Amino acid sequence: MQCHEIMKSEVECFRETDSIMEIARRMREVNIGFAPITDRDGRPLGTITDRDIAIRVCAEDRRASRTPASDVMSHEAVTCHAGDDVERAEEVMSKHHKSRLMIVDGAGRLVGVLSLSDIFAEAAGEKAMETFRRIAEREVRMH
Repeated sequence: MQCHEIMKSEVECFRETDSIMEIARRMREVNIGFAPITDRDGRPLGTITDRDIAIRVCAEDRRASRTPASDVMSHEAVTCHAGDDVERAEEVMSKHHKSRLMIVDGAGRLVGVLSLSDIFAEAAGEKAMETFRRIAEREVRMH
């Protein structure tokens, strides 16, 4: 099974220059806690979550109306291609400890989001459970 077969293709996206207040209001309206941040061409630059907003805006007493997404977003764009096997997506999720991936086309433009819950809903198998366990692991290694 390929990522495009089970991903969500209707995705709310924001830009780095959007204010946190705008983003938070829209997230509330559409009841989401995760959204990609993309450039003008639709290429993923990172993500923003309701947790990012709580920890990096509220906890630091920043003004949401004057804080751009670029100041608080996660700048890591973890992606898979729409034609990748879901097994590949699971590997990427495990490696990066992410429960969501941005899915891109051949030109690197966002075409959807694939979450671990999408994989569970489709596969509901042992492999998905193992992926979830690895994502949830929080090992601290001393070097």
